Amino acid sequence: MRLSLRQLQLFCAVARTGTTTAAAEAMALSQSATSAAINDLQHALGIRLFERAGQRLVLNEAGRALLPRAQNLVLQAESIEADFGAAAGLQAVKLRLAASSTVGNCLLPQLLARWSASFPRAQADVVIGNTAEVVRALMQFEADLGFIEGPCHEPGLQVQFWRRDNLVLVASPQSPLSQAAQRRPLTKADLREARWLLREAGSGTREAVDQALFSQLGRIDVACTLSSGVAIVQGVAAGLGVACLSELLVQDAVARGELVVLANALKPVRRDLFIVRRQGTELTPALQHLVDLALAPEAA
Repeated sequence: MRLSLRQLQLFCAVARTGTTTAAAEAMALSQSATSAAINDLQHALGIRLFERAGQRLVLNEAGRALLPRAQNLVLQAESIEADFGAAAGLQAVKLRLAASSTVGNCLLPQLLARWSASFPRAQADVVIGNTAEVVRALMQFEADLGFIEGPCHEPGLQVQFWRRDNLVLVASPQSPLSQAAQRRPLTKADLREARWLLREAGSGTREAVDQALFSQLGRIDVACTLSSGVAIVQGVAAGLGVACLSELLVQDAVARGELVVLANALKPVRRDLFIVRRQGTELTPALQHLVDLALAPEAA
């Protein structure tokens, strides 16, 4: 075999950084050794992988075709090293996770705490964003496992149902809608007159709200769009308007009396949460254990 994992690792580093100098620094090698490895790789394949654009190296068509396969091979090799280290009792594994905001803030910390009992020396790097950002992190090999709270439309990902989540309407206890809801369920007309705080486009919460709630109302008056569910909780508590948010996200604020759940005549709003990963990749024992814990009945 004329190819080596080291060549592929350096190829990925040059593709990421744009120069052999920067890739060499990232990999703790000399620039000459990095250039030689790239040249050897191109010679072994019989094709050029980069084009020069000024001082930078840019992937050509062949390089773009090779990159995801090279990244996958490098990740698998790293997983083998981590797995055998864990099997020898070292357990110095590293998880790269991405989670949408409600999952990342409300569910994942407790799940990781239970997981770490089996991997006490492990490290978990978690990126929290909206559902679209989680999908992008997986497709760009920046994360190995994702947790999302909205539908996934990316064909390159494998989607597994995790659990169901309820969305509720909340407002400040001092708001007129809260006072009205104490006497009777709010009507569609009441909710059309309210001012709403929404998540941004690309958020799983926003997609669920658009499809399940606002389709019943026909129109809404938007007061503010925010990219954080926690910020929306604070805005609603301050009296900016009402919102439709996960029960998981608002339960503490409701318990403290900062928010109230509004009784209303609308159909219940529910959504599914999912675990996602790239198609064709096998989970390491550490990642599989995390998934098993998440899917266990007592975790629901």
